[in-house]
Amino acid sequence: MMTTPTKLDLEYFGWLTSQIAVENSKSYNELFERMHNLEFVWTVPNDDNRVQDGLELRHEFLTTVIHRTENPLAADLQFNKGASILEVLVALSRRVAWIAGGDAQHWAWNLIENLRLERSFDPLTKGKRNRIENVLHNLVWRTYDWNGAGGFFPLNEPGEDQTKVEVWYQMNAFVNEIDEEM
Repeated sequence: MMTTPTKLDLEYFGWLTSQIAVENSKSYNELFERMHNLEFVWTVPNDDNRVQDGLELRHEFLTTVIHRTENPLAADLQFNKGASILEVLVALSRRVAWIAGGDAQHWAWNLIENLRLERSFDPLTKGKRNRIENVLHNLVWRTYDWNGAGGFFPLNEPGEDQTKVEVWYQMNAFVNEIDEEM
């Protein structure tokens, strides 16, 4: 059963999407909504850490944007669900910026490009919606290419099958490849 988002949920969604520097003048609300409505399920050991990073954004939002210091109740924001793909993407962009340098908002857009979703702007056609569903399904269930293409961190020269590698190590290998190219 879908629940109607509260005003706080909508503010949180707006705050999350403001963490992505869209590098054109298009709107991506439908894509971002879909990413936010799908849970990032971890299937590889230690990827639960990336889920936790995504969940931490909710507390950051409440304490720094809404200025709430008490522990939020699950009903305040729809916190009774797992981390969304959008939350994990924003959290990962911060980790990449921390390791590789640069701006987290631009890294978030880079992750959208790595997923090959930069052309999924509003309004979405039925074909684009189906493509988004396939990309996000492949991301979550790790059915993207062995070199990471179709995931957050595609590699030119992977040392192993990226569908079986913890996201943290995928990210580090991606950053190392970027460093080597420079």
